[in-house]
Amino acid sequence: MKLRRRQRERLSLWLQYLAFVAVLAAVVYAADWGRLRDAFFRVDIIESMFPTIITVALRNTILYTLGAFAFGLVFGTVLALMRLSRVAPYRWVATAYIELFRGLPALLVLFLVGYGIPIAFPEREIPGGVFGSIAIGLGLTAAAYMAETIRAGIQAVPKGQMEAARTLGMSHFTAMRTIVIPQAFRIVIPPLTNELILLTKDSSLAYVLGVTASTIEITKFGRDTLNDRVNATPLLVAGFTYLIITLPLSQVVRRLELRYAKAR
Repeated sequence: MKLRRRQRERLSLWLQYLAFVAVLAAVVYAADWGRLRDAFFRVDIIESMFPTIITVALRNTILYTLGAFAFGLVFGTVLALMRLSRVAPYRWVATAYIELFRGLPALLVLFLVGYGIPIAFPEREIPGGVFGSIAIGLGLTAAAYMAETIRAGIQAVPKGQMEAARTLGMSHFTAMRTIVIPQAFRIVIPPLTNELILLTKDSSLAYVLGVTASTIEITKFGRDTLNDRVNATPLLVAGFTYLIITLPLSQVVRRLELRYAKAR
């Protein structure tokens, strides 16, 4: 019997579902769940990690992320405006910075901020101690990425907005501050939220500055517990703890993208 096109498509879809279920069932059947449980799901180890992983590690991770994001957002906005400046040296400096810091590993930048600045300026301290060093170290790299995102947002605002503001007698600075930049930030909120998610995971690099029990973040806490208990369960718990931050942010990004897609 010859099948019609719609029937063939439906049959193909069901075959794909069956293949997926068959592969999944084979993996579930073949896995050694007893060894997996002993290696990754030790309940006694999970219980020992609470509440410290939430009250200390998660709290510090959020603080490091927000600090780096705030620093990167302010500095990235300045870099974006320099990239769009009519003054050539400003454009050269901003372009060189962006290209340099997008190419350097965040770990190296964090290390240089944490150990290089105290050596270069022994009489001065970075405000905020470890928190300030992490915020600046991660924020310097994030600013390079945010600058390009914000620049694209500013350029996406119709030029007529600026021309209309200038016609009303506003200066270039006032028009940019009150008309263009607010609209640009509405456009770039979704990609900036993605940058916030990336910063959340980059906060795991804070270990390079030698964090203590009170300044520890999620990954370092999980790794220390792994070394103490000689079991991989802490790393799995640490990974799921990051989801407490990243999953809500991902939902925010999807909703914002959907909202702006409808508004266009």
